Amino acid sequence: MIRILGGCMVFGGCLGLGFWYRSQLNGRIKALRELQSILELLAGEVRYGRATLPECCSHIARYLAPPFDEAFLRIGSKMEENTGISFGEVFREETCEVLAALPLQSQDRENFLRFANKTGFTEGQMQLRTIEQSMERLRVTQEQQEGENVQRCKMAVGLGAMGGLLLLLVLV
Repeated sequence: MIRILGGCMVFGGCLGLGFWYRSQLNGRIKALRELQSILELLAGEVRYGRATLPECCSHIARYLAPPFDEAFLRIGSKMEENTGISFGEVFREETCEVLAALPLQSQDRENFLRFANKTGFTEGQMQLRTIEQSMERLRVTQEQQEGENVQRCKMAVGLGAMGGLLLLLVLV
């Protein structure tokens, strides 16, 4: 009886590992969508609100999910202090720890932060173009991941189950 219970636990653990890996793959796509929505909000504020990027961060903070809302409020308040630090540096500094907690690759983070490096434009249209370029890069990555993700998710769960069965055969 104990062997059967142990075997079920080993199989359940391996299967759970497959489901965890699948959730990580889906988590990246969800995080990419969230980053795109942040960029869309920023673009909307620049386009229709005619606000500067530091002002936009304070405005859109109320529409963002918990890890991002605090970071964007801090960005807005640091830029209001006018300490001489550029917007790009403040933006990168405040969002890096939030982005590190998300299941993203380094290229995804760089695509999101790319627009912040090019914020020296005073014209709103140029700021919009850089935000839209970052949004487009994230969108392409998301679509590519969604196409590959279906097979990867099936494979992750299948390999978890097969690994559990293999362990059961080895242990029996």
